[in-house]
Formats: sequence, structure tokens, C-alpha cells
Amino acid sequence: MKLVIIEPLGVEKEKLLKIAKEKISSDIEIVYYDTKVTDAKSLIERGKDADILVVANLPLSEEVIEECEKLKLLSVAFTGVDHIPLELCKKKGICVCNCAGYSTAAVSDLVFGMLISLYRNIAACDHAVRQEGTKDGLVGFELEGKKFGVVGAGAIGTRVAHIAKAFGCEVYAYSRTKKEIEGVNFVSLQELLSVCDIVSLHVPLNGETTHLIDKEKLVWMKENAVLINTARGPVVDSEALAEALNEGKIAGACVDVFEKEPPVEVDHPLFHAKNILVTPHVAFATEEAMVKRAHIAFENVRAWENGKPQNVM
Repeated sequence: MKLVIIEPLGVEKEKLLKIAKEKISSDIEIVYYDTKVTDAKSLIERGKDADILVVANLPLSEEVIEECEKLKLLSVAFTGVDHIPLELCKKKGICVCNCAGYSTAAVSDLVFGMLISLYRNIAACDHAVRQEGTKDGLVGFELEGKKFGVVGAGAIGTRVAHIAKAFGCEVYAYSRTKKEIEGVNFVSLQELLSVCDIVSLHVPLNGETTHLIDKEKLVWMKENAVLINTARGPVVDSEALAEALNEGKIAGACVDVFEKEPPVEVDHPLFHAKNILVTPHVAFATEEAMVKRAHIAFENVRAWENGKPQNVM
């Protein structure tokens, strides 16, 4: 069988191939591409003879999947799989596995990094002190005592809730499946948005969550509220969020994800909104997380080889 790593996975080649060879059968041929291409023709050329494809967040179109006629397993080195045509894969009998859990710590870290940066005006403070300035106009806010809302209580949402508690926040959560997390108040989405000073989104992208936060939901939020999106871009209506920020309906936002993968066009509405901090879909991207996901991606291959596929989507 032939396994093709169709794009770089954020781990140096020697280390990545060492992980792969430790995890999977020695009779599987491994082909590694250390450059990223996005056009269908190039992707088809790379994957057309593969029995197994390993991909991260590179979108694979239906055209590419159709032309990869030998494909039996798609190991996605990512948590979300909205960039993969799942229905077509199911129709063709292609097993699709993800790498749930690899970025739990990384994403949670960025949630609070962005929030504290916004709350304490860190970028503005850095600029001021370099210009012989002072703290005037840059007095910030504390996390302690704030009502912190988590939308989506999976692994990342749960970790964020625990960290928020450690900061002294009163923590609320909304989830389709109610869970028991000590010290966390599970409430309706409307109640969470209405009472929380901070709202952090941690839901997958699907038909139910597309524009989960829209113009109507933003009206429910407090004027001092900060919205954090490290989930998926389309979970939030960007134009409605930009409008809410510019009109002072909410106080701020931290956004790591957009409707498309960066680079994002300079005229994106959020880039012209007030009190917003944006990052280029970097929440998952730490050296530690890249290694974790490589291990999981190839463990998925081994499990599939053994007839017991794991992390199946």
C-alpha cells in the first residue's frame, strides 16, 4: 500500500517520518510532500495512486477525491473536517479519521492570550511605551469576577471553563448535550449570551452552527461583552459582528478564524471593526500540538490497518 502525506504537517521531515515509521507497517510505502499546493490538478497528481492520504487543513474538493480512485483511508491531521467532502467519502467507502484532542491545550492558551491582550491593551501599551507614553487611557480590566460563557463543552470548551474558573470567573456553559462540570452553570444559549461578560465559542462547523452567532444573537449580548471565536469562521456572521462592534453593541472581539483560510482579503469587514484582535488561524499551531497530531494521525492509520479504525467521522 501507498501512503501519501499530501502537505507539510508542521513537523520537520526527519522527525515526522520517524513517527510515521514507528506507528505503521513497514510494508507501507510513504511519500512525503514538503510543499503546499492548492490547485486540484496538483493535488490529484500527488494523491492519485495513494491508498492512504494524510492531510491537515488543506481543502480537498470532490474532484480530487473522485480522481483518487485507490483511496481507502483519509487521515485528517486536524480536528475539524469541514474541508473534506464527507458524504462523497462515505459513498466511495473511504474511511475518514480526524485528530481530535491534539490542540486542546494550544487553543485554550490562545483564548486567554487574546482575551488578556484585549482586556489589558497590551499592543497599545507596547506602542505607547516605545513612544515615551504612559498608561493614560490604557487602564484595563481583570478577569476575576467576570461571568465567562463557554459555547460548546467538548474537550477544548471544558478546558477553557476550568481555566476561567482558575482566574476567578463565574463560568456558564451551553451545549447540545448537557454535561456535569463542577462549578459550571449549564444554561440556554440566550441566557448565556445575556448574562456573560465574555463568550468563547468552541463548537464544530455544521448546518446547525453556521451563523450560530448572528445579528439577533448579538443583540442578546451585554454592551461590555467580549466575543472570542477560535472555533470556525462561519460560526459567526462576520458582517453582523463588525456592525455590533462599530455601533458599540458589544465591547470587543477576539477572532482567530474566518470564512476562508488566511490570507484573508484586506477589505474583510472585521478588519475595519472597532476593538477587535485578529490572528491568522493560529490557535492550534504550537510545536507541541504539531507533534501530538502527527502521532494521532499515524495511530489512526495503524488502527485502520488492524481493522479497528478510531476517530472515525
